Amino acid sequence: MASYFRISPAAAARIVEISSARPEPERTALRVSVEAGGCNGFQYLFKLDTEQAGDDRLIEAHGARVVIDPASLELLDGAELDFEDKLMGAHFTINNPNAASSCGCGTSFSLA
Repeated sequence: MASYFRISPAAAARIVEISSARPEPERTALRVSVEAGGCNGFQYLFKLDTEQAGDDRLIEAHGARVVIDPASLELLDGAELDFEDKLMGAHFTINNPNAASSCGCGTSFSLA
């Protein structure tokens, strides 16, 4: 069964903006991963990456590239990557229907 992950236009615009400042913008993607940790059991990690493993899933939308490893993609099935730019700061967020709860900062979550 194929997993589904969306990239909002706001997130895509920010990825394109930060990737274009890198030495190899055409190879640069935002790597989204989920690891054990954080205050709720799992945490989201975001980093720019020019490498892609053979089993990584490449998602392209609105000119942006996102790569996700298979284990993380299972936990992100049906989720959307967004970018919020608010008075208190700008950051990527994940709207994840699989998360039973999340912390106030939005970088960690727990499963039902």
